[in-house]
Amino acid sequence: EELLRVQSEARTRVSKKVPGGKKTAKPTKATVKQQQGKKGPLEMSAKKPVPFLRQVVPVRKKVQRDPRFDDLSGEYKPEIFMKTYSFLDSIKKQEKEMVQKQLKKCRNMEQKEKLQQLLNRMTQQEQAQKKQQKLRERELTLKRQQRELAKQGKKPFFLKKSEKRKLELAEKYAELKRSGKLESFLNKKRKRNAIKDKRHLPSQKNL
Repeated sequence: EELLRVQSEARTRVSKKVPGGKKTAKPTKATVKQQQGKKGPLEMSAKKPVPFLRQVVPVRKKVQRDPRFDDLSGEYKPEIFMKTYSFLDSIKKQEKEMVQKQLKKCRNMEQKEKLQQLLNRMTQQEQAQKKQQKLRERELTLKRQQRELAKQGKKPFFLKKSEKRKLELAEKYAELKRSGKLESFLNKKRKRNAIKDKRHLPSQKNL
């Protein structure tokens, strides 16, 4: 056993020495990794000592910006917006016609119901857009009238909200009369008013 131990020690001593008498340098992990790819960069060890003072890198906070309420986006002017994006009206019209064609051809009841809901929503959006356009045109007309009065030396007048509401109702009445839907609208209005009055009346239980 002692002889075998001495022989093994002698072998290890011989293997550590080179013919020149110098010891071979122990290859580092970085050089071993570099040898795997000859043209690859030297990979340094990730096991670095942590510094005593922490290095804090300032990070710029990202601020969320809503263009509708931000001054950087400029002032919102409906007239300019409508003129700039007027080409969308033709696209919306084409989409509505496409949905109407699909609704006529569709046989699936579930799909047909979805298409009908989509068509109703598109129609409501179109009506709301027309209503807004009429309101803007009326306001522009009133502004022009006020400018003319100011040029003539007269004092311009400004309509109250109640007066604007009266004008809107008068226009709606005239439009319903032209389309022939005035009677049905008045009947619905009477029914709604009757239901409201019925709620305020005392019930027979309380009598």
